[in-house]
Amino acid sequence: MIQLEATDTCPSPLNVMEEVELSNEEILRYGRHLIMPEVGLEGQKRLKAARVLLVGTGGLGSPLGMYLAAAGVGTLGLVDFDVVDFSNLQRQVIHGTKDVGRPKLHSARARILDINPHCNVELYETILTSQNALEIIGEYDMVIDGTDNFPTRYLVNDACVLLGKPNVYGSIFRFTGQCSVFWAEHGPCYRCLYPEPPPPGMVPSCAEGGVLGILPGIIGCMQANEGVKLILGKGEPLIGRFLLFDAMRMRFREFKLRKDPECPICGENPTVRELIDYNEFCGVHPEAESVPLTEFDLTPAQVAERLQRGDPFLLLDVRNPEEWAICRVEGARLIPLPELPGRLGELEGADDIVCYCRSGQRSGRAAELLRASGFRNVYNMVGGTLRWSDEVNPSMPKY
Repeated sequence: MIQLEATDTCPSPLNVMEEVELSNEEILRYGRHLIMPEVGLEGQKRLKAARVLLVGTGGLGSPLGMYLAAAGVGTLGLVDFDVVDFSNLQRQVIHGTKDVGRPKLHSARARILDINPHCNVELYETILTSQNALEIIGEYDMVIDGTDNFPTRYLVNDACVLLGKPNVYGSIFRFTGQCSVFWAEHGPCYRCLYPEPPPPGMVPSCAEGGVLGILPGIIGCMQANEGVKLILGKGEPLIGRFLLFDAMRMRFREFKLRKDPECPICGENPTVRELIDYNEFCGVHPEAESVPLTEFDLTPAQVAERLQRGDPFLLLDVRNPEEWAICRVEGARLIPLPELPGRLGELEGADDIVCYCRSGQRSGRAAELLRASGFRNVYNMVGGTLRWSDEVNPSMPKY
């Protein structure tokens, strides 16, 4: 990682133009801010006039929505298209048990307005795409990215660079988190740090690797803090600085970043001048999780039929031992995907292999690895244990 001296103070307050006033009720509500010289009455008015877009209302979006609303940010835009699931509740604290099955946007809006009815909440129940990102982001002063996938991170970054908006970045995985502020007018962008996305499947998602439920609260609050500082034009923001947090050791590390003069979007000779197909850029094909695409894909129902007939084949579970302990398909054999390259010898003589995991992504990579290693008839069970629970055995727990 390239190092350079970072900016010492906030470059300038955001260009918040709207003239607003505070009611007596708001003065009472924000009293602990108003008596701080770094905020004061004018700073609180800036917060009320600010428009902040939150991409995602999940783990990071939960503390972001609640704390920015409580701080008095006047307008919050929320982008999400998912519904609340029981598996969300371990970390997505803006939602409750009563909200399971409800659109996340509706649940988040209700919680935000309960915290602060003076907050205006604008909803975008859609996937952020290259077709709508500039229009949506263009209505806001800044974006705070609470997403968990690379295509959306690159999309948000590029849209913010093209529009001149700051992008407050956060990322979480297991016990580690990251936080920074990418603002191309004053420092590096996300592409300066990560010019190319990792190969598909190289970085496990939280659904595959897990995440400590408390971690998104910590990182999300850092992002909210950075957003408030940018609105106020106070303090030393994380522009040109990349913060790593290790929850297991309770340790922070900071790296200083510089703007890459060869960055394809914010460099001296940019080649990216409009939004592109970010799924294609990242090599991601979301539909591959649940839809058979090739002759080497089998549905759970097809696998169940083969088991019932007693067909001779090896059912290979490539999940981690912790997942195996939660649930498994009867008769399967466990070889975790990271161990598979070193344990190919254990599969000699297995001419017919069906791989499965939780969702079908890791097992797809395992099947490709086995075919490339000379195994002949290797298949992927699309949808994994999640789809097996839906279509074959409803008693199998989901996680």
